[in-house]
Amino acid sequence: MLLLRSGLTRALAARTRPPQVCSSFATGPRQSDGTFYEFRTYSLKPSTMNQFLENFKKNVHRRTAYSELVGYWSAEFGGRVNKAFHIWKYDNFAHRTEVRKALAKDKEWQEQFLIPNLALMDKQESEITYLVPWCKLEKPAKEGVYELVTFHMKPGGPAVWGDTFKKAINAHVILGYSKLVGVFHTEYGELNRVHVLWWHESADSRAAGRHKAHEDPRVVAAVRECVTYLVSQQNMLLIPTSFSPLK
Repeated sequence: MLLLRSGLTRALAARTRPPQVCSSFATGPRQSDGTFYEFRTYSLKPSTMNQFLENFKKNVHRRTAYSELVGYWSAEFGGRVNKAFHIWKYDNFAHRTEVRKALAKDKEWQEQFLIPNLALMDKQESEITYLVPWCKLEKPAKEGVYELVTFHMKPGGPAVWGDTFKKAINAHVILGYSKLVGVFHTEYGELNRVHVLWWHESADSRAAGRHKAHEDPRVVAAVRECVTYLVSQQNMLLIPTSFSPLK
């Protein structure tokens, strides 16, 4: 009887025990460190765009004293224009919090840039993103233009669409008509979004490269597989400012 009860106890415990997650359900390579990138977009009043950028140029040294500026651009094509788009790098969330506190106490930054320029802006947007595990942030060797392509993917994250997305990106890289700068996965903001930042020598070289890609069977096959997970996509052609680290 004791043996029967012992067996019954083990059976009941097995039923109530939380199911163990099999490794086959893992979502792939994990985020290896806390480093993230903040995408900030400022929509400006049309008549104030040049004034805003000139003001930032004069004060950029005050801002970069606290955290690293990856790049700063103005939007040329794609959606709403008169936009300033910039990317900032942080070690972790505690680092960003320290920076924001320090900026709030920096009277020169507040008085010479922030307060005078608030009236020039219509809208501010912020996204927190991570570089995908298989991509490193690259810096082009010479000046050009940039293209930010934003993909809205089906829910599920890289565990669902990561492999096919990587294949589609690499298929374009192989052609060599542009340089891959970075692939970013949104953590805060509109979720299930992936931003791909490309560098081109010019808008014309980008157009010629796209025509070439559309005729390449490797690209066509990779894209055909990836689009089954795609909801929508959009892009912007970005012009780097004179003070942008990425030219």
